[in-house]
Amino acid sequence: MEMRDINFLIIGATKSATTWLQQSLQLDPRVHMPDPEIHYFSRYHDRGDQWYLENFKPAGEGLVIGEKSNSYLDTPAAPGRIHQSLPDVLLVAQLRNPVERAYSDYCMLHRRGEATADIERYLDPRRGAGGRFLEGGLYFQQLRRFLELFPRERVLVLFYEDLKRDAAGQVQDLRHFLGLDENPAFEPVAQRVKDKTKPLVDARLRQILRPLKPIVAPLRDTKGFEFLRSIISAEFKYVPLNKELASRMIGYYEDETDRLSGLLGRDLGDWLKTPLEDIKRQSV
Repeated sequence: MEMRDINFLIIGATKSATTWLQQSLQLDPRVHMPDPEIHYFSRYHDRGDQWYLENFKPAGEGLVIGEKSNSYLDTPAAPGRIHQSLPDVLLVAQLRNPVERAYSDYCMLHRRGEATADIERYLDPRRGAGGRFLEGGLYFQQLRRFLELFPRERVLVLFYEDLKRDAAGQVQDLRHFLGLDENPAFEPVAQRVKDKTKPLVDARLRQILRPLKPIVAPLRDTKGFEFLRSIISAEFKYVPLNKELASRMIGYYEDETDRLSGLLGRDLGDWLKTPLEDIKRQSV
């Protein structure tokens, strides 16, 4: 296999249901994609093309080959690296209301113990600008870097909101873009509901217990293990996104969203007036 055999990349955005897109494509035997995100053109470019290609083995003849790494969209160096190695590749971005996306990303890392309960430290533009959570929603800047190198017809931009309304139509648009539209009976994978209220062991305790993981691994799925886990677990309490913080975030994204609307020819005004109740319901 060579670099020129790679047909497409799903480049992001994080927390925008791109894994669902990937899983829907993988139902088709003509599509070959590695399961894990490789992050070659963003985080591991120094490992070289041969390391990258090894992630695709085995790949048969006549397949549509691609991969998904959400870090490509918001990594400034990624577009140039991709263009140098894959000048004819097809690019797929799926975007989501940036306020929802940032809050969902924060909740994920907070649950993992990688972000504290000080939500304004991460999401308030007066304190968190330049950080992962807010920067991840600057889609106009991110897409412009790709469109400066790739023709517009090679970049498909999808929206999380469209997926919520018509999941099958969303996947058919993607399949048509990839040249897979000759199977009208194809259906996408069922949308997976993540149980984010499931009891969780406290992050600090998980760190303490980490050295014991190899010892207790054989006991997983036993009644004794589940009983012990239930004793030390508790329902995770997410920090709510209050109205004032949401308003500041909407203001932060206003100019960026207007420019993105012009770039894509789509009215994105709803992103700037999403009720707080919807953000709470959809993002956590």
